[in-house]
Amino acid sequence: MSIHPPEPTVTDTSPLSLDEDIRLHFEVQRLYATEARLLDQHRYADWLELLADDLHYWAPVRTNRLRRQQALADGAPGEVAIFDETKASLAWRIRRFDSGMAWAEDPPSRTRHLITNVLVRAADEPGEYVAESSFLCYRNRLEREVDLYAGGRTDVLRRDPDDGRLLIARRTILLDQNVLLAKNISTFL
Repeated sequence: MSIHPPEPTVTDTSPLSLDEDIRLHFEVQRLYATEARLLDQHRYADWLELLADDLHYWAPVRTNRLRRQQALADGAPGEVAIFDETKASLAWRIRRFDSGMAWAEDPPSRTRHLITNVLVRAADEPGEYVAESSFLCYRNRLEREVDLYAGGRTDVLRRDPDDGRLLIARRTILLDQNVLLAKNISTFL
């Protein structure tokens, strides 16, 4: 009798070769590391350059539900959301930060974005990929304001037809909290 469980069988359904898969995974990891650095350094205009022009940046409201009702736990498109943004609305928020009129960010927060558990697969559309990741964002402001945001993200990444780099075209953010304990959420996730 063996005390070790049998090795799980893994079926690779990816149309990518192992070499292509490794390169893509590295490219997505680098994109997310660059994004985190730009956000933590308050380089929001540079961050916008990582986003596709038709971006949809969405974080639905989550509710506590019984196990049999879990399909209803996450808000649906068109319902109330924490974020329901486009690239243009994000650019407007960034201009507001830069104007000094955003009291929640004056003085600015200090943040640290940690992105992990990245999985990437080809999407149905050519040149698009689905990337899933987990995140933890630490935010500190003034002396005693500390917020932690944890959750998962599902992104649709698309190749820019001009230069071939990956752009974030869709982002769905699922926070692990259903009630935000922060005074505001002026942080990008």
